Amino acid sequence: MSDTTIIKIDSAHSPMGSMGQKHLAMSKNMGMRLWVEDPADVKPSVRREYETVGYVISGRAELHSQGQMVTLGPGDSWVVPNGAEHSYRIIERLTAVEVTHPPAAVHGRDA
Repeated sequence: MSDTTIIKIDSAHSPMGSMGQKHLAMSKNMGMRLWVEDPADVKPSVRREYETVGYVISGRAELHSQGQMVTLGPGDSWVVPNGAEHSYRIIERLTAVEVTHPPAAVHGRDA
């Protein structure tokens, strides 16, 4: 029989990541994180070993990847494939949620 346990995460006690993200719920296959009022900034280009899907709640950003650029605003969602080099330019304080597969590493928390 598969695991049927429901897990609730109180975000007030969620760990903060080194880039300012709040790590929310995490399973063996996915991890969710929240960026709250991330200030205008250019994030360095990275290549991650996980796929990311995200959704903008408020603010604006540019997502640059593999020679492409998309502008993201409230209500927009995006996908960054596993292994794709990408960077963000936060234009306006950004609040967004992301889900990664497999889960992005979180210090002190196991999936």
